[in-house]
Order: sequence, then structure tokens, then C-alpha cells
Amino acid sequence: MSDYMLTVPEDVYVSAQRFAEENSQPVEQVMIDSIRTMTEAADEETELQAFNHLSDNSLWSIARERMPDDVQNQMQDLMDKNSSGTITPEEFAELEKLVERGQRLMVVKSEAMALLTKRGYKVTREELMVHE
Repeated sequence: MSDYMLTVPEDVYVSAQRFAEENSQPVEQVMIDSIRTMTEAADEETELQAFNHLSDNSLWSIARERMPDDVQNQMQDLMDKNSSGTITPEEFAELEKLVERGQRLMVVKSEAMALLTKRGYKVTREELMVHE
């Protein structure tokens, strides 16, 4: 990784510094995380815009996608451990990844369903379960 110098307006730095102090983090990490979040959001937006070019069948496949049962079970086990206070830091990190994966799946499914509706389809629970 290369180190780069960046000049930041004082008001931006002060806001980042305040946030860093409130969250017990280095200000540099707060700014890096902020930039990463922005670029990930832009990448996600680009990906979702690409859905406009998918066929109806592809959109139906995405709308019907489910998280595999073993992953759902693993996530539930970790959530139970988290609720009971017996989760390890490594397990918590894994839980965060699984929750993020689930949230991402909901976003892409929602986008697919919205596009199918826009294309004139009636997206119902029954339609989504057709191939289960």
C-alpha cells in the first residue's frame, strides 16, 4: 500500500476528528472508512443500474434467490450466541459478514422485483416461490 498526502478542508477534518474521538478510532481510519463506503456505494449503484439490461428470466432468478439453508443456520447460531453473550470476536466478525451478505441479497432481490413490476409483471409471494 502506498502512502499519499491529501489536503482536506478544515471543516471536514474537524468533523472527522470529532467522529473519531466519539468512536475511539484514529481520524485517518474514519476518513479511509468513509471513502471506502462511498466507493462501495457507487459500485453497488453501477451494478444495480446494470440490472436494467437483464432479461426478465434473469430478473426472476434474482428475485427468487435465497440464502442457502446452511448459511441461514450458521447465521442463526451466531445470532443466538450473540444474544446470550457467548459469541467470540471471531464469530462476531463472521456474523457481521453474514448479515451484510443477507442485506446485500435483499437489496438485489428488491431491485429485481422493482424492475419486474416496472416491466408490467405482478410480483407476488406465490410467483417468487414457484421454483422452490
